[in-house]
Amino acid sequence: MSDYIVRGMAAGDQIRAFAVTSRDMVEEARKNHNTSPVVTAALGRMLSAGAMMGTMMKGESDLLTLQIQGQGPMRGITVTADSMGNVKGFPNVSDVMLPPNSEGKLDVGGAIGVGILRVIRDMGMKDPYVGTCELKTGEIAEDLTYYFATSEQIPSSVGLGVLMNKNNTVDAAGGFIIQLMPYTDDKTIDKLEENIKNLKPVTTYLSEGKSPEDILGIVLDGLGVEIQDKVETRFKCDCSVERIERSLCSLAMDDIKSIIDDNKPVEIKCQFCNKAYNFSIDDIKKLRGIS
Repeated sequence: MSDYIVRGMAAGDQIRAFAVTSRDMVEEARKNHNTSPVVTAALGRMLSAGAMMGTMMKGESDLLTLQIQGQGPMRGITVTADSMGNVKGFPNVSDVMLPPNSEGKLDVGGAIGVGILRVIRDMGMKDPYVGTCELKTGEIAEDLTYYFATSEQIPSSVGLGVLMNKNNTVDAAGGFIIQLMPYTDDKTIDKLEENIKNLKPVTTYLSEGKSPEDILGIVLDGLGVEIQDKVETRFKCDCSVERIERSLCSLAMDDIKSIIDDNKPVEIKCQFCNKAYNFSIDDIKKLRGIS
């Protein structure tokens, strides 16, 4: 498998850990939405995080949604993932161009700006769980670290990255999430903090050919990491003609009549994968039972 997630434990089950390589899914998202490099980096980080967080859920029908709403030129991102490694997402604005930040890197924080991060977990209950926090940097990994600590009270470390080629295709993408259990002892915490302090960027490891297993081994060096399982992950959109038809059928009759009066074919694009669905006026009349 090309893109996959590994899940593991360390320090005698005091730490749970996730790592992903996600180059193919991010490249597919880039193609679908024709994103600029900085938007590709932002969307890719969110897809990687969403894929890992999705596998934290248990039920086959559980859904996770990550949303960022920002005041920067990109405006925001939405990503949805399930527990089986399927993930999809879209940026609100796909063609943002910004100069590099002060470190000479893609300015994801500048593209997103100040705003909020929302995490929605739909696990089949009456109401989904919704957690919200303000963005601290807009760089996504730091914001998710802050979210886990404040909204879920789980001390965590999140690393995410996307490395672009000179032709603006994706060279590497991935990340990790490390979380402490409530009973983690001080010695383990000190060792983990030391390891994290000395880490290189995630994309450095990926460009060196390191696997998700290797990355967890580096982050959790000396803490006895044990890989528990490996899950294939991919960009997968579940849009279909039937779903779009249901959307058309839900429109108010005044809106349908306006479309018919325009007498022009209608093209509807899926937000998540940008696939276009085309309907003639006769198609729309047939759907709504109009002769």
